Amino acid sequence: MGSRAIHKVIASCALLGLAANLSAAQEKTSKQPKVDPAIAAGAKLYKENCEVCHGDDGKGNGPPPKSSPFTEPPPDLTTLTKRHNGVFPKGYVKSVLHTGISLPDHGPAEMPVWGLVFKAMTKSDEEKIAARINDLTAYIESLQGK
Repeated sequence: MGSRAIHKVIASCALLGLAANLSAAQEKTSKQPKVDPAIAAGAKLYKENCEVCHGDDGKGNGPPPKSSPFTEPPPDLTTLTKRHNGVFPKGYVKSVLHTGISLPDHGPAEMPVWGLVFKAMTKSDEEKIAARINDLTAYIESLQGK
């Protein structure tokens, strides 16, 4: 076998190795789960606004609000689907985030009405308010069963 043939064999092997490495890198990249942008944005909102009471894992292991007369911890947000017969209560969650909850037998709700907070933050931009509530709802839904 001549030196030219040897060079061709070596070059072919190098190209095959390069192709195999590129293929493996692409396969590895494609196996990584894609992060839903709404969930990522919701996670940021949760960390900034909800984590202090509901805990970093959503299990309600944060302290009750200081102004609250109740000693019960905040609700576990990871069991919403379980507590609603296996269906995530998206409309309910959005409603609670937007307008709060009414507890007439127990006095005012201690959880902030995020619709009002987001309204102030966005200068009443209803589109941005809805987007933030949707993102936060998507994140809370992603916590189910964890």
